[in-house]
Amino acid sequence: MISIVFFGTPDIGLKSLEHFYNSDKFNVLAVVTQPDKPSGRGHKLTPSPIKQFAVEHNIKVFQPKSIRKEPDIIEALKELKPDFFVTFAFGQILSQEVLDIPKYETINLHVSLLPKYRGANPIQRAIINGDKETGICTMITELGLDCGDICLKYPIEITPNMNCVELFEICSEKSPELLEKTLIGLKDGTLVPTCQCSDGVCFADKLKKEECKIDWLKSAEEIHNLVRGVYKCPGAFFDYEGKIIKVMETEPLDENIEGNIGDFVRISKSGIDVKTGNGILRLIKVKPEGKCEMLARDWANGIKHNN
Repeated sequence: MISIVFFGTPDIGLKSLEHFYNSDKFNVLAVVTQPDKPSGRGHKLTPSPIKQFAVEHNIKVFQPKSIRKEPDIIEALKELKPDFFVTFAFGQILSQEVLDIPKYETINLHVSLLPKYRGANPIQRAIINGDKETGICTMITELGLDCGDICLKYPIEITPNMNCVELFEICSEKSPELLEKTLIGLKDGTLVPTCQCSDGVCFADKLKKEECKIDWLKSAEEIHNLVRGVYKCPGAFFDYEGKIIKVMETEPLDENIEGNIGDFVRISKSGIDVKTGNGILRLIKVKPEGKCEMLARDWANGIKHNN
């Protein structure tokens, strides 16, 4: 049986932790996750999904503010004598002292096909950039940013209307099997990691709110990709009469209509058609400030009624 300590915080790593916990091939010694954070209107301290699972299943939990600066936790992890550390969207940088604790390696699951999209937001960046394919990979964790040797890769198609939430879910579902193959292969010596090539290195910087504001001068296809790429987290938006309107679903149209860029050039049962710098973008679903998500046509009808 392979003993592991699982490092993770958000939902995307939950299926992998569940897989390890339920498998007779692995023993989850402990979980390391971020401290509880304020959430909701009452700002109540809320545990991460990874911690919630661990507590429900009586798994030891560590919650360092910065694991590199907490010697007590480092010593406790050393005492566990794990075969592997497994990290999946943990959210903190590990020191060499921490990386050296496991008998074999510290393995990270990264949601891109490295060396492309190293960094914080690889899923969103792949969709925003209009990529047709991304994937997941396992790698040996080193001190640099996602630069360790690659163990295994699994490619994933990005379909034309796939949004980031859907892609997150696919990555989450495919990760347990890849992690299992990686750990078993490394332990029995049948898997030999390969060095990342220098060609194609690019970075997926953390998204900024201003990047999510729609620029109607861009093409319909580019805006459509932005809407998909930042769907609900945090969401693409535009300003209308002093209110923020989030755009939840769109469709680029292969046609041209006269009008000024940014104008609503047609409103129909199908949605609101907006003139862009190149082509027409149909807004199908929106979320007006202070309201629930709705069909764009219903929001448009409300605007007419109020005016």
